[in-house]
Amino acid sequence: MSNPMKVVIVGGVAAGPKVAAKVIRLIPDADVTIVEKGEFLSYAGCGLPYYVSGVVKEQAELMSTPVGVIRDSVFFQKVKNVHVLNHTEATKIDRVGKRVQVRNGSNATESWLDYDKLVLATGGDPVVPSLPNVKLENIFTLHGVHDAEGIKTLLSQNKARDVVIVGGGLIGVESTEALVEKGCRVTIVEMLPQIFGMLDWEIAKLVEQHMESHGVKVLTGTKLESFEGNGKVEWVVTDQSRLSADLVIIAIGVRPNVELARDAELEIGTTGAIKVDQHMRTSDPDIYAAGDCVECHDLLTGEPCYVPLGSTANKQGRVVANNICGESDIFPGVLGSTVCKVFDYCVARTGLSEKAAVTQGYEVVTAMAPAPDKAHFMPTAKPLLLKLVVEKKSRRLLGAQATGPGSGDKRIDIAAMAITSGMTVDQLANADLCYAPPYAPAMDNIITAANVARNKLDGYMVGVSPMEVHQVLEEGADFVFLDVRSPAEYEQVRLSGTTLIPLGALRGRLNELPKDKEIVVFCKISLRGYEAALILKAAGFDKVRVMDGGIAMWPFEKESGPQ
Repeated sequence: MSNPMKVVIVGGVAAGPKVAAKVIRLIPDADVTIVEKGEFLSYAGCGLPYYVSGVVKEQAELMSTPVGVIRDSVFFQKVKNVHVLNHTEATKIDRVGKRVQVRNGSNATESWLDYDKLVLATGGDPVVPSLPNVKLENIFTLHGVHDAEGIKTLLSQNKARDVVIVGGGLIGVESTEALVEKGCRVTIVEMLPQIFGMLDWEIAKLVEQHMESHGVKVLTGTKLESFEGNGKVEWVVTDQSRLSADLVIIAIGVRPNVELARDAELEIGTTGAIKVDQHMRTSDPDIYAAGDCVECHDLLTGEPCYVPLGSTANKQGRVVANNICGESDIFPGVLGSTVCKVFDYCVARTGLSEKAAVTQGYEVVTAMAPAPDKAHFMPTAKPLLLKLVVEKKSRRLLGAQATGPGSGDKRIDIAAMAITSGMTVDQLANADLCYAPPYAPAMDNIITAANVARNKLDGYMVGVSPMEVHQVLEEGADFVFLDVRSPAEYEQVRLSGTTLIPLGALRGRLNELPKDKEIVVFCKISLRGYEAALILKAAGFDKVRVMDGGIAMWPFEKESGPQ
């Protein structure tokens, strides 16, 4: 009788436990061991902001199955038949001898574990800048349960009135709601010109404005220089100002943890993460890697990328297990599909942004489509702001972004599937999507956005982005900025420098508009703007463009109230 296959997994948070559970399902008598240097296994790191806020009541909920069973070492041993060595660090890989050296954190004893297959799921470490006083008390990264507990304790003791979040990415932005709800004054410091670098500027700006409407101060283009305080942090110093701070959360990114792999002379990719093939094998055929420590493959560009996400880690873990157990399975790559909650806004994206697509050499057409996420007459309908990025030559969908209080997640999921399938906007516009008033408009938001792109591609609509309009306004260009909304809408909110002619009155007032000047027309969402452009073109106006997204997606200042 042959000995059972020995599988050693280094890392017990996301990918590692997934590998272990799947291996045992496929080969019940396999000898599987998880080595985890921390205390907690298989916890939902993405849920930490919601634990801090109190939405998730108990820490244990982040480490439990959907039916409430805690995924601790006892669970893995009794239910999964997996050995767990927590508080234990893997320190060395002997590839020739096929063994891993481990050190027990409790008593510092060292030992070796033999393996037939080794899996590296070492994750990523938070990037902490080398700045003066970065180790003062009350500076956290929110990368693990211990940090979450520290933040939660300060909040419960009302000792975090002023909070500075360093970094405007997912972790930083997701933390803001929890802190504001606890009564904190929150400031985000971001070195780049915008928060959410994976979004195009105008979409990120709309999110930024929404955060500011909830009292969050957003400082973009601001460089962190140092921290000050007596034992604990009191001030954050930037190149612009000094900010009072009782609590600091550093959220400037994650770096792949590859020291163990590098010391074993496994190949490291150009992104700095472990290089793997589609089967998740490293340069050693008996060693696999998955999760935040590995380099991914961008499905659109074909280039290596580093996109650390819990969803990706779990999918990769299953692929690893299947291949270890003799199945031929592949992980094809990622589109960077991401979603997060920012107060009542959904922020989601997939594929390439317009900026990234242009950088890659694509000639693109974009479509901005704001609209209710359900039938407009339903009381539960909420605004959703969509942007599509389309390759002009092939008409393929390249990317999509969404924000607003409406349901953006499902539209971005649809876009991700469309991009993966190589669909054109023509195919997407005729997708057989579900319709019922409580769930969607008769023409779903993403179908409408696809049709806007088609109108542009086919020459029926000539669009201009809000950024371009803003720029020519700043330059003092001589053109007609035509608002075709109602007088009541205009009085409520409007843009500077506009001429108001409601759509219903336009045909009778064409003589008020000059034919020798460019006319940029818009409305709330630019549906009426498109109708107005068609009227103007039919009347002989040949310099007409429609402002994409209308006033709903205008990311600059607006005027309001009676004139």
